[in-house]
Amino acid sequence: MTEMERLWNGWRNAYVVSSGAAGGVGADDATSGRGSVFTRILQSGRADEETYIVHRGRETFAILNAFPYAVGHVLVLPYREVSELELLTPSETAELWSTVTSAVQAVKIAYRPEGLNVGINLGKPAGGSVSQHLHVHVLPRWGGDVNFMEAIANTRTLPEPLIDTAAKIRAAWPAAESAGGDTSAIA
Repeated sequence: MTEMERLWNGWRNAYVVSSGAAGGVGADDATSGRGSVFTRILQSGRADEETYIVHRGRETFAILNAFPYAVGHVLVLPYREVSELELLTPSETAELWSTVTSAVQAVKIAYRPEGLNVGINLGKPAGGSVSQHLHVHVLPRWGGDVNFMEAIANTRTLPEPLIDTAAKIRAAWPAAESAGGDTSAIA
């Protein structure tokens, strides 16, 4: 199988190369001592609108995937950098799954998908690109969303900028959780 090509979306460059104190976004950085890309984003001091964080809770948050499989691809993760489910505290576990449920609701409201994928890749062999910081994928799906571009050109098209996706997900986030979330929590 050949590697997936990406259709050029120049607007994404600012997100990919943004750095400041966070050291930029990118692949897993377990050996640098700087923490995962998610930890660096949280510690960057940048606004949620710039980093595409769409929800903050007491112990978990939701952020858009910088390299989405489809528009509306949300990641839910604890602030604390852990690599395995069994390393989460009971309260982190409870909030993580509650936030996943809210992310599913928000994606359904914002995008009306025909289905969803919800999952975790634990460890690099399982497909975890940021394996040191556990994260749950919430991904909308439609019949035929893998089209000729992927099948023939091995290229994925993404028709909406992340800033627009973030606004839609934030607006659709369940009000009860948004009102109860602690927006000041930073890992």
